[in-house]
Order: sequence, then C-alpha cells, then structure tokens
Amino acid sequence: MSVLPMVFTSGWASGINAYAVVLLLGVFGATGLSDDVPSALQRPEVLIAAGVLFVCEAVADKIPYVDSVWDTAHTVIRPVAGAWVGALLAGQSGSLSDITAGLIGGGTALASHLVKAGTRMAVNTSPEPVSNMLVSLAEDLGVAGLVTFALFHPLAAAVIAAVLLLAGVVVVAFLVSRIRRYLRRRARRREERRLAARAESPPG
Repeated sequence: MSVLPMVFTSGWASGINAYAVVLLLGVFGATGLSDDVPSALQRPEVLIAAGVLFVCEAVADKIPYVDSVWDTAHTVIRPVAGAWVGALLAGQSGSLSDITAGLIGGGTALASHLVKAGTRMAVNTSPEPVSNMLVSLAEDLGVAGLVTFALFHPLAAAVIAAVLLLAGVVVVAFLVSRIRRYLRRRARRREERRLAARAESPPG
C-alpha cells in the first residue's frame, strides 16, 4: 500500500490540472530525478502532448468564463487522467492493484475538479479579471509544488492534498451560499422596483 499516498496526491492534482501532473511526472522520470515514475509517462509523445495541452490550459484557465467552459469540457478528462496515472503508479509499484488505484485516483480527481469548477464559477461573478489570474496561478503553483513534494515525501503530500480538498469543499459551499443570497436579494430589489414603478404609473 506504499503507493497509495502518491496515487491520492496525483489524483487531487489531476483534478486541478491533469496535464501539469503528466508533464511533471514524465519530466522527473525522464531526467532521472525519480525512479518511481512509470515509463509510459516518460515517452516523448506523451511529454509533447502534455506540454502543448498544459500551455493551452494555462491560457484558457486565466480568462473569465472561458475557464468555466474549459472546466466543463474536462469533467471527464481530468478524472480519467487521474485514474490512468494512478493505475500506472500502482503497476510500477506492485503494492496496490491497478483497479483500486484507478478508482482512488479517478475519484479524487473528480472531487477536486468539482471543487475547482465551483470555485471558478464563483470567482467569475467578480467583474474584474485579476482574481481569475491569481486563482489560476495559485492552482498551477500548488499542483507543481505538491506533485514535486509527493515524489520525495508521499505521505506528507497526501495529508496536505486531503486538507486542501476538504478546505476547497468548505470554501465552495460558503461561496455558493453567499451567491445564492446575493441573487435572491437582487431579484427581490428588482421586483420591488417593478412594483413601485407600476404603482407610480398613471392609470389607463
């Protein structure tokens, strides 16, 4: 079960930016910085594809509303990537079944993806684009830092990933409740203005 923390962490990170996870792990393996990276992730065509798609995501993820469209399109891609990376890591280690690792990696990726998508929809209610860029940059740095940390300290990285996932769920729930209250107040004020305008209008 020694690979389980790495599977969990890579699943969390895949739900945020799957291409960054594949690219980072592949580069670490190809350069010899880690012997635990499966050879499938080190193949040149995988690294090139992951690099190109990472650049595309880095741009799309920082544009308001485009990021939400991108997230919607990746609702399946990110969990599948998390499951694939998890299964590869399990196959490399041999300490966890591929199916179990795939389910853990994919399930964790789906959970973190939903948190990311929900957070972005909430951020998009802000009229300025700076918040999108800051959140996206924080996500990119978080994924890079935690995946790198996980290669050398997998258990500690898994604990951090679990805390971040739980905190993300709490933040999304809070943001959703605030947005709902704001929308209800705005609809109530609009209705009050409509009724006031009707009362002031002359009859006939």
